Amino acid sequence: MKLRLTTLALGAALAAGPALADLVFPSLDYRTGPYAANGIPVADAYADYFEMINARDGGIGGVPARVLPCETGYNTEKGVECYEATKSEGSLVYQPYSTGITYQLIPKATADDIPIHSMGYGRTSAKNGKVFSHVFNYPANYWDGASIAIKHILDLNGGDINGKKVALVYHNSAYGKEPIRTLEDLAKKHGYELTLLPVDHPGQEQKSQWLQIRREKPDYVLMWGWGVMNQVAIQEAANIRYPMENFIGIWWSGSENDVLPVGEGAHGYKALALTSPGSDFKVYEDLKKYVYDAGKAAGNGDQMGTVLYNRGLYAAVLAAEAARIAQEIHGTPDITPGMMRDGMEALDITAERLAELGFEGFATPFKVSCENHGGNGMGAVQQWDAQAKTWTLVTDFIVSDADIIDPLIAEDSAAYAAENSIEERCN
Repeated sequence: MKLRLTTLALGAALAAGPALADLVFPSLDYRTGPYAANGIPVADAYADYFEMINARDGGIGGVPARVLPCETGYNTEKGVECYEATKSEGSLVYQPYSTGITYQLIPKATADDIPIHSMGYGRTSAKNGKVFSHVFNYPANYWDGASIAIKHILDLNGGDINGKKVALVYHNSAYGKEPIRTLEDLAKKHGYELTLLPVDHPGQEQKSQWLQIRREKPDYVLMWGWGVMNQVAIQEAANIRYPMENFIGIWWSGSENDVLPVGEGAHGYKALALTSPGSDFKVYEDLKKYVYDAGKAAGNGDQMGTVLYNRGLYAAVLAAEAARIAQEIHGTPDITPGMMRDGMEALDITAERLAELGFEGFATPFKVSCENHGGNGMGAVQQWDAQAKTWTLVTDFIVSDADIIDPLIAEDSAAYAAENSIEERCN
C-alpha cells in the first residue's frame, strides 16, 4: 500500500510541479590509456541506455537522465579528480570501473552522502551494508568469483580436487590481489595446492610466469587480469599448449577483446560471466530504434552484444531502476544522491521486471537490503568458440560458497569499521 501511495504522489508531482533538473549519472570513462579497448564499450553502453530511456520513456519518472562523462584513463588519481569535479552537479551514483579508484572514493563518497556502485569489482567486504552504508557491489563480488571458479572445477572432478594444483595469474594491483585470501581458504577446505603468479602492469611481459606453468603443470589456471594482460596470457597459454578448457578467467578477463587477437589458439578458453552473452534480447530492438538508427549512439555501433557492452548496459539499467525506486520511496521525481542511495538499498530485480525492461534471460534476479549490498553472489561460466567467434554459457548460474565468504566479509568489514570508528547500522 505504501508503494501505491508514493507512486500516486509521484504522479501528482509530475503533473503539477515545475520543470525539473536532469537526473545526473556521472560516467568515469577510460577511452584513453592502456585499458581503453575495454573501457570504451562499457562507457558506450552506459550512455546508450540512458539515451534510449530518454527517447522512449521521457527519462526516469518523467525527468531526463544526463550522463556526465569524465576521462580517468584508468588512473586512480584522475578518477578522484573526476569525482571532485563532478560531484557538485547533483551526481546520483558513481561507478568507478576501477578497484583502485573505488577504494579511494569509499570514504569521500560516504561523507558526501553519494552512493557508489562497484559492480563485480572494488572492495569485496562492502557487501556488508551494516558497515558500508554508501557502497554497493551487487550482483556479485570477487570473492564470489573465486568460489564460483572453484565450484566449477569441483563439478568437473566429481566434487573432489584434493591434491590438484591450481595457479592464479593475477594483475599485481589491489584488483588482482582481491581473490587471494578466498582461494587460500578454499584450498584449505578442498585440499588443492595454490600457486600465486603476479603480473605487473600493464601485463605485456609474462614469459617467466608461463615458463613456471609449463614446468609445474598446474591442473587449472585462474586469471584476474585486465586489458592487454588477458590477451598476452591467453596467447602464452596457447604457445605452451596449455589445455584451454582448464584456463578460467574472472568476468573482467572474458571479453571478445581478450580472445579475438589470439585467433584459433583461444578456442575453449573459459571465463566467468555476470550476464548472458549476445544481443538476443528485446532491449536491443529499442536501442536500435531509439539510439542506433537515430544516429545517437555513443560509439559506432559495432559493440552491441559484446560482453563489455552488455556489462555497461547492466550497470545502466540497475542505476535507472534504483533511481525509479528512489522516486517512489520519497514521493518526488527530483531525487538527491542520498535518496538514490535509498533506492539502491531497496533494489529488487525480479525475473518479471527484467522481462518488462527487455532483459529476459539476461541475468539472475537478486534483492538488496540494508545488511546485504552485494546481491545474490551468482555467476556462470562461459566458453569461447574461436570458429563461431562467440561466447556461450556452459553452466547454469552458480551460487558462491557462503560458508567461506561470509566469515571473510564479516572479518574484513569489522576491521574497517574499527579503523574508521564506524558504528554498525541496520539494527
